[in-house]
Amino acid sequence: MFQTYKDLYKLDGKTALIAGGAGGIGSAIAEGLASLGAEVVVTSRTIAGAEKAAEAVCAVGGKAEGRVLSVEDFSSIAPMVDEVAQKHKSVDILVNCIGTHIEAPALEYKEEDWDKIFDINVKAAFFLSQAVARHQAENGGGSHIHITSVRSLLGIHRGYVSYCASKGSMVLMIKQLATEWAKYKITVNGIAPTFTNTPLVDKYLKDPAFLKPLLSRIPLGRVCEPVDIAGLAMFLASPAGSFVTGQNILIDGGVTATQ
Repeated sequence: MFQTYKDLYKLDGKTALIAGGAGGIGSAIAEGLASLGAEVVVTSRTIAGAEKAAEAVCAVGGKAEGRVLSVEDFSSIAPMVDEVAQKHKSVDILVNCIGTHIEAPALEYKEEDWDKIFDINVKAAFFLSQAVARHQAENGGGSHIHITSVRSLLGIHRGYVSYCASKGSMVLMIKQLATEWAKYKITVNGIAPTFTNTPLVDKYLKDPAFLKPLLSRIPLGRVCEPVDIAGLAMFLASPAGSFVTGQNILIDGGVTATQ
């Protein structure tokens, strides 16, 4: 009986594709999935970034390789996924950590900036999922995890109109894909973190004027850490999470419980 429960968190023989895996969140998820036995394929916009992230996984005992993926070139998405699937015989797990934003007041927002954010945050996310699902539909299923945001549900007193709108769009996309692809045993979920401690925001977290009000809004009194997100991704990617689909799971220290 104990072995049954232990097996809930085993990913031996599985291949995980982590798009945007060289960032703070992606690299933590890569290490987490590798620790459960998965072989991870980490992508970045440069081969140097991808290989560095893969080497970090290997350094702690995991199996990993790096590949280039720039989602601004939509035509490159499916061929890269096909190459990974051919080499590894399957792509069992997709984790999409790619996302961006351009901040500006809504009254001044530019059309080209709006299009860029939606192209990266929504369009690329869909075609990445589609490319992976085409293989999974023929191979018995798999899991998709998209990193969304608490801002998929909440507005903010800053110029985040395209970011919030695109993340909200991702959430409904997740629900639709989960519904359509359930017959193939493909689960599709989102992880919605609050402000997360990564190198990209280090300068903000070192500023007391920024950090103090931020922490005051989080009931647990700290920011999200990449390992927090990795733990949830490990659950969703493993057999333990196989009956969870179509969800946008908040990992926010209680922020949305208060709003």
